[in-house]
Formats: sequence, structure tokens, C-alpha cells
Amino acid sequence: MADGNITKDIMYGAVAPDDFESMLELDRYGARSTAFDKIISATHDHFWDPLDAKYIDFDEPFDLEAEALMPEDQVPFLRLAYVDESLKDPKLRVAFINHLQLRNFSSILHGEQGALNLSASLCHVLKDQGAQEYAANQTREEARHVTAFAKYVKARWGRPVECGAALKALLVEIIEAPEVYKKIVGMQMLVEGLAMGAFAHGFRHNRDPLAKKLFQLVMTDEAFHHKFGKIWADRTIPHLTEAERNLVEDWTAHCAQKLLFDRGAPNQMAEIFGAFGMDPERVTAEIVERRKTRDPARRYRSDTNVFRVLIKTLLKAGLITERTRSFYAMYVDLDELAGEGDRMVGDDIAEDGIRYLQEINFRDRARVAVAAE
Repeated sequence: MADGNITKDIMYGAVAPDDFESMLELDRYGARSTAFDKIISATHDHFWDPLDAKYIDFDEPFDLEAEALMPEDQVPFLRLAYVDESLKDPKLRVAFINHLQLRNFSSILHGEQGALNLSASLCHVLKDQGAQEYAANQTREEARHVTAFAKYVKARWGRPVECGAALKALLVEIIEAPEVYKKIVGMQMLVEGLAMGAFAHGFRHNRDPLAKKLFQLVMTDEAFHHKFGKIWADRTIPHLTEAERNLVEDWTAHCAQKLLFDRGAPNQMAEIFGAFGMDPERVTAEIVERRKTRDPARRYRSDTNVFRVLIKTLLKAGLITERTRSFYAMYVDLDELAGEGDRMVGDDIAEDGIRYLQEINFRDRARVAVAAE
């Protein structure tokens, strides 16, 4: 592990970002792993274009002033007495919920931009042709996600809000990390795992048909991105030395904690409460008091809870052991997760989405082929 990449399989071998000469080695062109071929080939099945209304129409209307994007039982802040009392006006209540969704969609947009830059950076360092082609494919798919979420935010609100400080710091740290394992664990497993939970939750509960369609289309891509990280874990984790495993586990827990903080820290919500006439410090104090009285054995149980999905991703990849188990056990029942099998909450949604895309893409295949000629 002299270069810090902790490479256990040659297909994840990497060079320095500025070492282009290594890409020109003649023997490299004759050596290509086949581990990613199915994922690469499947790209055609789940192709979609956010600029083409036959896939998704961003002109579809939704009245943000009259209807909340999410039901109230999916907005934890409304369970606080002070917040609930401050938002008695139904229109103000709708505006508050939808502003929270603006922040949510903005975070997703920033995360997709991070995934785009991360996958592009992998193209510069992965030496195996198959791994490099996969990273190039993901770069293309993340680019359409950025386009799609930017179009959605523009259609509904006009402009996104700033990236949260914790998420921004983590994205920068992952993208700039020279170690390949940090990039794969940080983005392909943790950020993508969190995203799959967020998309599945949004698909299930969001009242905007356009948002539901967008979540499903993005999930058709993300399901494959998750597989790239899963292949890395299967071929790497069992072969780690104790010292290497400790490094990977510590990095994983570090990233998970940053993501938990980004979404759960009340101080990052101060701007929202102030904009709606509430005292941010009073809201924070009530959150702290509520947490004190909450059952310490309580865990995230909803199958679309974003942290539950994220932690299940890590558990199934072998990135949680007795050494770090207690950190994650604060949030979920790990034994319960272990018994659920390998299926993820977003798998069925993504598979239905792929069938939808196949109908469109296969129907037009003859016309596309003629155009290509």
C-alpha cells in the first residue's frame, strides 16, 4: 500500500492524475478486465435524455403556493411545538415545507455535481481499460443528473440554494483525495448510498409527479453506480491487512458522520427558521430537549430512511465490523439489517424505470440506427 491506494485487484490499479504516459504503455491496451462489461453494456437499456420531453417533461406544472410537496408526517420539524405553533397559517406551512424541499433538491444537485467530478477524476487515474470505460460512462450519467436536477430546481424555484457546509467540505475532501479507495468508498458507496435512500423516499412520498419521475430515472443509473462500489468491496475487503482495514473503516465512519451531520445538524437550518419568523436558537433548544427524552433504543426503521439505506450499503459491503459497530448501532438495528438480504429499497423502483426506458429506447431503435448511418 505504498501509494496509499490499497489496491488488492489489478483492475483497480491507479496512477497519479498527471501520469498520462502510463496510459500509453503498449501492454495496457491488451489487458482489460471484464468485471464491468455487463454494467457498461446495460447503459443502452437505461439511457435517458433530460432535454427530451419523451423521457421527462420539465414543463409539467405544480402549484407550490397551494400544495406542499411532502406530506406533513414526513416533515419532522413540524413535530416541534414551537415550529407547529409558528406555522398555523396553512399557506405559510406549505411555503415552509416547500422551502425545505428546495434545500433538499439543492443538496442533491450539489451531490450530483460532486459525483460528476469524482467519476471524471477516476478516468485520469484508473489504469485498467474496463474500469476506465466504466468511470467514463458514469461521468456521462452524472452529467445528465446535474442537468436534470438543475432543470427541476429552475422549473420549481428558479435557483438552488448554497451547498451545506458539511456536505461541501466532504465532497471537496473526497474529490481531492489522492487515494482511490477514499474516492470509491466516499462517493460510490456512501454518497451514492445516501442518494438511493433519498431518491426512494422522494419517489414514495413526493406529491409532484415530475419529481417522482425524475427520482426514478436517476435511480436507473444509480443502481449501477452502486454495483461498481460493490465489486470493489467484494474484491478488496476480504484481502485487507488489519492496518489497511482500520484505515478503510475509519474513513468510512468519518464520511458517514459528515453526512449525518449535514442532514441532521439544527444549526445548518438557522436561515430557514429565521426566514419564517422563528428564533433559530429556540428551535435548536427544543430539538435538543426532544432528543433527550427520546427512547435511546429507538432506531431508524423506515426502509426509505436515507441513513438506514446508507448503513445497509456499508454493512452488506463488509465495511462495518465489531470495531466500528457501536457507531452505526446508534442509528439502526444492525442485526435486523443483516437479515434483510441484499435487495435494496430502490432496486424495484429502478427496475420498473429501466422497463419504462426500454420501451422508449427499443421502440425508437430502428429510427436511431438509420439516423446514425
